Order: sequence, then structure tokens, then C-alpha cells
Amino acid sequence: MGNSIYMNEQQERKYRGFLWLLLLAGVAALLFTIYVSYLDKIPSQIRIRAGVEQEFDFRVPVSGEIYRSAEEAAPVASVTDVDAQDEAYLLAGEGKKTESIHVDFARTVKLKANEIDTYQMDLKLFGVLPYKNVDIEVIQDKMLIPSGLPIGIYVKTDGVLVVGIGEFESSGGDTISPARYVLQKGDYILECNGEAVENKKQFISMVETSEGEDLVLTIRRNSEITDVCINAGKNRMEEWKLGIWIRDNAQGIGTMTYEGTDSTFGALGHGINDVDTSILMNLEEGTLYRTEIVGITRGANGAPGELTGYIEYDSDNVIGEITENTAEGIFGYCDEELVANSVYEPVPIALKQEIVLGPAQIICSVSGEPEFYDVEIVEVNQEHENVNRGIVIRVVDEKLLMLTGGIIQGMSGSPIIQNGKLVGAVTHVLVNDSTKGYGIFIEEMLTH
Repeated sequence: MGNSIYMNEQQERKYRGFLWLLLLAGVAALLFTIYVSYLDKIPSQIRIRAGVEQEFDFRVPVSGEIYRSAEEAAPVASVTDVDAQDEAYLLAGEGKKTESIHVDFARTVKLKANEIDTYQMDLKLFGVLPYKNVDIEVIQDKMLIPSGLPIGIYVKTDGVLVVGIGEFESSGGDTISPARYVLQKGDYILECNGEAVENKKQFISMVETSEGEDLVLTIRRNSEITDVCINAGKNRMEEWKLGIWIRDNAQGIGTMTYEGTDSTFGALGHGINDVDTSILMNLEEGTLYRTEIVGITRGANGAPGELTGYIEYDSDNVIGEITENTAEGIFGYCDEELVANSVYEPVPIALKQEIVLGPAQIICSVSGEPEFYDVEIVEVNQEHENVNRGIVIRVVDEKLLMLTGGIIQGMSGSPIIQNGKLVGAVTHVLVNDSTKGYGIFIEEMLTH
């Protein structure tokens, strides 16, 4: 009898222990679910304008400290106004200084910085669980002229780009590939035997006159520069070849996003990549040309459309110089006359946190002149891993849908306007839905 009671007590304890384990596992799963659901609510990088108070209404149970990023962190901030509804903080310039300030994003938070600077924010969920470290960058407020002009683009690479490695039949009848295991697709050939490689024609001549002797090539592979040694082979036509395909320039059309009052410009919203390697092209020099839209291929689901432009590559049609080709777009200086004759007036920029879902407009020149067309912003992804896909828009303008079917190639760079502010630029079409497209935040284009 006593043993039976003892066994029952043991089983009861085990049962209670099992229930406690289930409870703890349930609590842990709940906390993990809550943690994951909140993880993307606050971006890893926040930009604010110098001298402008900005409001953040994340409404998540996350709090932490803001401090200066410098190694020798100076005092950073003071609380300027706190009430039951929101908190306002001054990051620099006035008031009593402190080593750091505490922020609570469970309520509306207002931040203001008077000077260009950078800060760090260490945040914890429920004030306990590590959440994330956030970079706060204070940037200069800008007024930009939205453009929407079609542009012809010509870029010359720094050296020549290897776009493929092949093989050929030698003069002796063998199949050879001199460049295999020496060069790679995506390499830039900068020098040959110490002489700068200026273009494709020049490099082909260097190879043909080498007569099989050693060629020391200085190449850029990814971000590293190194030397390799290679020997050309003679083909059936008795010509010396390396068995590579190379490119030294690229052309195309796109849309200018903005002009600055200082004659700077930004366009495309994405970089110019080589069509064969998909590698961002290293730019030596580039030129913008006037272009005229002469044809439109309407887009359809699964078949992106395209703008066809006519470009005359002569000095009379030059409207700008491209100085940078980056993942965020192409940038440089445009003709002062172009800025002076801009169709639109300068507008403020909108930062990520100011963009809302709902009505917006894009500016493009599919009908010949820059024109506003209605769209809706349907997604804002502040933490998207692809910088060119932070915004998703849907075309709702009947005229644009009739002309193009939605977003088509050549519209990349078309400015996106919401509430009188420049929020970003169109970058890509969704292949399976031509009425939708991706966009880049304007703040990303301005920090190239």
C-alpha cells in the first residue's frame, strides 16, 4: 500500500514537472515569436535631418540609450520636453549635456540634432532582452528638383572587362584556352606589360603583337589589384589570341531622378551592371546625352516592357558628366542650362520613416514630356537586404497603364513623390505583375 502511494506521488511529481516544462516551452516560444515580430519594426539605420525635429511612432516595447559614435564619446544630449504622450530629445547643441539619453519607443519619440553627426542607439526589448544596435546618422537637409527626363547613357570602363573565358582551335589543330585558370569572368585588365589599357581595340593589338611572349597583366579582381602572367596562343588564322571576350563600354537609356541646385544629378536608382557578368561596372568616365523616346513596348505579366530611345552620341547632345556608378544609381554633374530650364521647382526630401502607405505619384516622360502619374505605395521595407527594393509601388493611373502596362524598362530612375516630397526612385518592375515596381529610398541615393 505504502509503495503504491509512493509510486503515485512520484508519477504526480513527474507529471507536474512535465507540465512546468510545457509551460516554460510555451512561454519561450511566445517570447521568441514576439521578438521576431518586433525585430524589423525599427531599422538598423535611421537618418534624421540636421536642425529638424522628427517624429518616430514605432510603438514597440523597446527602450535603450543613445550616445555619440566617436571613440572618445562626448556628452550627447538633453531631454527637452517629456510628457505622458511622447518624448522629445535634443541630440546636440543646446541644454544640459549628458553622457547618453534614454529613449522609450513604446511611445512617440521626437528627435532633433542641430549638427551633422553620428550616434549609436543600444536597444532592449521590454528593457531586458537584447534587441539591436541602431546607427543614427544626421544628414544635411536638402531641396532637390524632381526630374523625370529620359537620358542617354554612355560609360567607359576602367580598363577592359573580361565577360567570358573560351577556347579555340590552335594552328596545330588542338583545342586550347590560354586564359583558363589565369583570368576570370569579371576581371578588369588595367595594364599590359606596364602600359595602361585604354580600350578593347588597343588591348587586342597588344595581344596580337605579343607573338606568344609573356604578357604581364595587371588586373582588378573584386577589390584587389594583382599581376598575372599569360601567353597568347595562335589560332587557325595564325592570329595570337587569349580566348577571352572583353568589353570596354556600355550604353542605354534611363530616367533622371533629380537635379541639385548645384548642378549635381542622380539617376536610375541602381547601378549599371555588365549584361553578361551582372557585375557593377567600374567607371573611368561617362556621359549623359539628350534622348528622345521613339517607341514603347507595353509590359505584361511575365514579359517586362521597354522604352526605346533615340540617342545621337555627339557633343551637341551632351547634357552631363557621370562621375560615379554605384549600387544606388549613377551620379555626376549636369548642364547648368538643364537645371535652369527644369520643369519643376525644388521639393524637400522624405526620409524612410516619413513615407506612408497610400497615394503617391511618379514622374516620367513616356508621352514625350515629364508628367505626373498616379501610383500607390503598397510596401515600405526599411530593412530590405536589397537597397534597390525598399519601396513597392502599384501603378493606378489609367493613362500610364494604357501606354505602358505599368512599370517598364527605361523608367528606372523615375522620381517618386508623396505629399509634396521626393521619397525615392523607381528601380525595377515585378516580372510577374507589370503594374508593380520596386523603388529605392531617396536617402539611400544621397548617401552614395
